[in-house]
Amino acid sequence: MKISVVIPAYNEEETIKETISSIRRHSAGHIKEIIVVDGGSEDATVERVQETEACLVTSPAKGRSVQMNYGAEVATGDILYFLHADTIPPKNFDSNILKSVTNGAKAGCFQLSFDRDHPLLDFYAWCTRFNIDAFRFGDQSLFVSAETFASIGGFREDHIVMEDQELMKRLKKKFSFDLLSDAVLTSSRKYSDNGVLKLQLVFTLIFMLYQVGVSQTNLDLIYKKLIH
Repeated sequence: MKISVVIPAYNEEETIKETISSIRRHSAGHIKEIIVVDGGSEDATVERVQETEACLVTSPAKGRSVQMNYGAEVATGDILYFLHADTIPPKNFDSNILKSVTNGAKAGCFQLSFDRDHPLLDFYAWCTRFNIDAFRFGDQSLFVSAETFASIGGFREDHIVMEDQELMKRLKKKFSFDLLSDAVLTSSRKYSDNGVLKLQLVFTLIFMLYQVGVSQTNLDLIYKKLIH
């Protein structure tokens, strides 16, 4: 089995080359392709990707759900691995994914770590070791067999936020979902820009409002108003 890495990107010129490079450095040789799905970046993201071996495609629309679904359509691997553009996978991540799938998992994710030491970030990362839906988000990356992904219709494109949480919940209801012991390394830049405590409180607020059925339009307005 081979893995297709799908990376949605929008204005990621500062991180995208390192993310792509880290995939090859940390791979054990089971990666079939790296697909970067650009959502209409206005910076040098496209140029940075073109300097690498990754396959660059342009999404028909901006938005992580649309971009990731489009990347999945283009992908030819047996397993899809969705990775954020500012996140580094752990060493031998592909071997661990294949081992998990071989053992019967249809989908799964890694735990989380941040590129900055901070007590609250350390606590949040520590929480991701527990197999609880409230701690399952896209920054932990997600692997899923291509067949399974197609069978449930992929990401919901009407979701502007919480699309990863929604998909993982659907996957866990119907299929075996594996939480792996290693952790991805993700950027803390949004926490630095907005304040660690403030941003975590905003994320918690959005999560709670989503759980009680607040519309995507209103959740997106709250996100844009409170986070920059």
